[in-house]
Amino acid sequence: MGHSGLCGLSFDCEIPRRLRGVNDNAMRTFGGFKLGEEFFYGEVRGDEVHVLENAYWIDIEPTGEVTKLSLVQIALPVTPSKLVAVGLNYADHIAEMKRTPLGTPLIWFKAPSSLLPHNGTIAIAFPEHQTDFEVELAVMIGATTKNVSVEHALEHVYGYTIAEDISDRDLQKSEKQFARCKSFDTYTPVGPFVHTEIDTSDLEITLRQNGAVKQQARTSQMIYSVAEIVSFASQSLTLAPGDLILTGTPSGVGPIRAGDELEARIGEWPPLCNSVGFAR
Repeated sequence: MGHSGLCGLSFDCEIPRRLRGVNDNAMRTFGGFKLGEEFFYGEVRGDEVHVLENAYWIDIEPTGEVTKLSLVQIALPVTPSKLVAVGLNYADHIAEMKRTPLGTPLIWFKAPSSLLPHNGTIAIAFPEHQTDFEVELAVMIGATTKNVSVEHALEHVYGYTIAEDISDRDLQKSEKQFARCKSFDTYTPVGPFVHTEIDTSDLEITLRQNGAVKQQARTSQMIYSVAEIVSFASQSLTLAPGDLILTGTPSGVGPIRAGDELEARIGEWPPLCNSVGFAR
């Protein structure tokens, strides 16, 4: 259907036509799903989900079972042991935050417990604080990675997804570090799917709040490329299959409020949609 404002998703229409035939050279799409109480990983092919025996980044072995995408609940597509974030990776965002470039990527960790699936509700921990949205390209690692060169870094990438780095600015300013202010439960929406075999070097990245465009840029505007980020991170720590790296946000970040609807898009991928409420 193309863009229809906020996310009343009909995925048989929203998924780009090129996903409808899958081969070794085409983009492939994977995710996590629930049918009743059962969770499983699957490969999305058009309006169908082909159920897999294992996590797709470990082994792509279909069970032979196929279900309609419209019948399942979209769950988290990832279960990372580490959730790595990158800051100050777009020049315009550095300017709006009144910061200066560091000369190297700025990385920190977010708690994996902060992950939130597509259609989940972001629960603002402190309603009196300014809490901002940030849309980001997320990179999923596919192989154990340590001290990899920039030239070989992309060989260690399994795929890509959409993420948001929800941030409590009051805590970020008072604590002078990023871990707690960005790690509250629900503060890392991710999904809806992971896409492989795709060039992400120059894709449009957009966030809409209640239908209005708030962030819009291209991934080619990143200061440090995906390969440079993966290589840099691997010099300090061992990245494991399934780990997720958020690559930074462009300008236009702004506050969220209970009742908001957020829609994050990268390229022609199905959008990541989340509502906003208060933590209880």
